Amino acid sequence: MTTKTAVPHQAAARTRLPASLVEIRRLFDALDWTEMARQVAAEAQTGVAIVGPVNSGKSTLFNTLKGREVSPVGAVPGTTQTMQYEEWGPFSLVDTPGFGEVRGVDRAKIALEAVRGASVLVLVLDAVAGVRQADLGLLQQLKAMGKPVVTVLNKMDLVAREDQERVLNDARDKLGEPGIIPISAKEGTNLAGALLPRLVDAQPALAVALGRALPGYRRQAANSVVRQAAVWNSVIGAEPVPGLDIPFLLAVQAQMVLRVAAIYGEPMSVQRARTMAATIVGGVALRYLAQQGAKLIPGPGWIVAGAIAGVGTWAIGQVAIRYFEHGKRLSPEEMQELYRSLLRNPRRRKERKQRAREQARD
Repeated sequence: MTTKTAVPHQAAARTRLPASLVEIRRLFDALDWTEMARQVAAEAQTGVAIVGPVNSGKSTLFNTLKGREVSPVGAVPGTTQTMQYEEWGPFSLVDTPGFGEVRGVDRAKIALEAVRGASVLVLVLDAVAGVRQADLGLLQQLKAMGKPVVTVLNKMDLVAREDQERVLNDARDKLGEPGIIPISAKEGTNLAGALLPRLVDAQPALAVALGRALPGYRRQAANSVVRQAAVWNSVIGAEPVPGLDIPFLLAVQAQMVLRVAAIYGEPMSVQRARTMAATIVGGVALRYLAQQGAKLIPGPGWIVAGAIAGVGTWAIGQVAIRYFEHGKRLSPEEMQELYRSLLRNPRRRKERKQRAREQARD
C-alpha cells in the first residue's frame, strides 16, 4: 500500500488559502486605507519643471498645456524675466527663464533653483536653431540633479517635412538621447500622445496630478494607472504558494481604485473608498479563490495564476473608470455585471477600443 505525500506548496495551500469569501473580505478590511489615501494625496502634489535655452518655446509649451496664456511669449530671446509659477489644481507647472545671460539677468541660476522641487524635468530644445554644445551641457547638468529628464525638440512645425527626420536624428545623435520627442508646442503636436505618457512613464505618480489637471487626459491617465497595477499583480499573482499573495493583490487593487478616483477629482474619504472597493470585491472574491486554486495545477499553474490576477485587476480598474465617467451612477449590481462581462472577453473589448481610436484619428 502506497502513501501519497503532499508536495510542499499543496500542503501550504491547506494552511494559507482563505477558507471562505468572508476571510477574503476580512483581509480587505484589514488594509491600511488611511496610509494608502495619504500616498495618493501626496502623488497629486507631484510637479513638473520646464527648462531650456532661450527662445526654445518653453513659455509656449507651458501656455498650451495650461490652456491659457500666463507666461509672456515673444520673439525676443529671454522674454520671460522671472520665474512663472501657477497652481494647477494640486499639480503645479513651472516655466523658468531661459538659460544664458540676456539683459544682465542670471537666468541659469534662476532656472536651476526653480527645478529643485520638481519631480520630473522637461528640457525644451529648438528644432530650428538645432542642438548646440551648450544644450548637451545643460542636459548633463539636469541629469546630475538625479531627476528624470524628458527631452523634447520643439518647433517641428517650422521645419520642412522632408527635413524633419534628419533634424530629429541629428539631435538624438548629438545628445545621445534616442528618446527625444519631436513636438510643436504652438500646434499641440505630440503633447497628449507622446509627451504626457512619457512623463507618466518617467514618474508614475504624475498620472494622478495630470489627470486631475487635464480633463481631456483623464481616461488616458487612469488607464495608465490600471495597466501599472495589472502588471504588478500579474507578477505578484505568480507567487507559487497559494494564499500568500492575496493581501498584496488586494492592496494594489485598492490603491488603484483610490488613484482612479483622484484622477477624476473625486473626494474619497477612507470609508467611502472602502465601501466602493468592497462593492467591486464582492463580485470578484470567487475569482481570488480560482486564481489561488490555479497554483495547484502541476507545471504552469503559477503562470495561469499570474495571468488571472493581472486580468482581474485590469477589469476592476475598468469598472472604476466607468463608474466615475458615468457620474457614479452605476449600481453595485451594474458594477459587478460589468466586471464579469469584461472578464468574459477582455481581448475583444480592447480591439474595439483600438479600432475606435484609429477611426477617430482618420
